[in-house]
Amino acid sequence: MKYNFDEIIDRHGTDSVKWDAVSERWGRNDLLPMWVADMDFRTPPFVMDALKKRLEHEILGYTFACEEWYTSIINWLQQRYHWEVTREMLTFMPGIVRGLAFAIQCFTEKGDKVMVMPPVYHPFFLVTEKNQREVVYSPLVLRDGQYQIDFERFRKDVQGCKMLILSNPHNPGGRVWTLEELEQIAEICYESGTLVISDEIHADLTLPPYRHSTFALVSDKARRNSLVFMSPSKAFNMPGLASSYCIIEDSRIRHRFQEYMEAGELSEGHLFAYLSVAAAYSNGTEWLDQAIAYIQANIDFTDEYLRAYIPAIRMIRPQASYLIFLDCRGLGLAQKELVGLFVDGAHLALNDGTTFGKEGEGFMRLNVACPRSVLEKALGQLREACNR
Repeated sequence: MKYNFDEIIDRHGTDSVKWDAVSERWGRNDLLPMWVADMDFRTPPFVMDALKKRLEHEILGYTFACEEWYTSIINWLQQRYHWEVTREMLTFMPGIVRGLAFAIQCFTEKGDKVMVMPPVYHPFFLVTEKNQREVVYSPLVLRDGQYQIDFERFRKDVQGCKMLILSNPHNPGGRVWTLEELEQIAEICYESGTLVISDEIHADLTLPPYRHSTFALVSDKARRNSLVFMSPSKAFNMPGLASSYCIIEDSRIRHRFQEYMEAGELSEGHLFAYLSVAAAYSNGTEWLDQAIAYIQANIDFTDEYLRAYIPAIRMIRPQASYLIFLDCRGLGLAQKELVGLFVDGAHLALNDGTTFGKEGEGFMRLNVACPRSVLEKALGQLREACNR
C-alpha cells in the first residue's frame, strides 16, 4: 500500500502542544511550528482502526495488557534488532520521561549524582534536578560534523555517579552510536558502578545505512547493568497515548524496578496504550519503511537548500530520527538574536539550542517530519529573514 505523506492536515483546535501551544509559549500565533518531536503525518490507519474497533464495544472498563502487547513487542525486537526478549523482561511505562523519573527514584537517593552528555534532550537533566539529584554534565564534542564522546573526560566525569542517562540514538544530534562506542560506555560504567538508562525511543527511526545497536546487547557488562526504554510513539506518531516499555535483562535490577513500579501502581496502562502498540508492531513495517524514506528525502532537501541559499547555517546530518540540529554559528549572532531571527524574522517556532544545555548555544532544532511543501515554506521564510 502506498501511503501519502504529502497530505496537509490541520491540527489546530486539537489541543496539540506543537500547534495550539505556540501562542502561549511565544506570545503570538503567526508562527509555523517546527519544534515538538511529533509528526504532522497521519497516525497509521492500522493503529486508528484498532482503536476504532475497540470503541465499537461501548464499555470502557478496567483493562490489562493483552497478549498481543507482549507478543508484538517480542516479535518486533527479534525481527528488528535480533534481541530475544521474554515476557518477564518487559515492564509497561506511561511514557519515557515518566520512566526516567521512576528509575531515578528507584535506583538513586536525594543528592546522588546522575550523569548526562549535553547537548541532550532536556528532560534528562530537568527531571533529575526536580528529583533533587545532582546533575553531572559530560559534554559531547562536535567533530567532523557529528557529535563524539570524549572518553577520557567521560571516564573522569562518571566516577561517583550512580546513574548515566544515555540518549541512544542521540537527541538532538541524531547520532547513532557505534557498537564500539557503546561497548566502551558499558565497560566504564560497569567499573564505576554506574547504572545505565538507555533511552532508545528513536531507535526505530534509524536512517539507512546506519544500524541501531541496543545497549543491552553490546556486551555482558551492558546486559548486567542497564535498563532499556523503548516505545513506538515516535516511529508511529502516537505519543499522546503515553505507551512505553522497559526491557531489563538482569533479574536483580528487573525485580527491583518492577517492585517499585507495582508499589505505586505505575506499571499499568489504559486499554488504548496496549492496543496501539500491538497494532503498530504487528502491522507497521511497510508504513514505517515509507515514512523513513520520506523523512530521509526531507533531510536531503534541507541539506541541499541550506547549502544553496543559506550557507551560513549548516545542519548536523541526523543518522536517526526526523530532528535536525542546525548549526547557526556562521551567522555570528548571539543566542537571543538568533532566536529573534527565527521567531520575529522567519516566523518559525523551533527549539532553542540552549534548551539542550549551554553546549547548544548557536544552534536551533528543526523538526522535518512534515509534508515537503510545509518544509519548503519554512525554509523559504528562513531564507528571506536571513537575506533581510
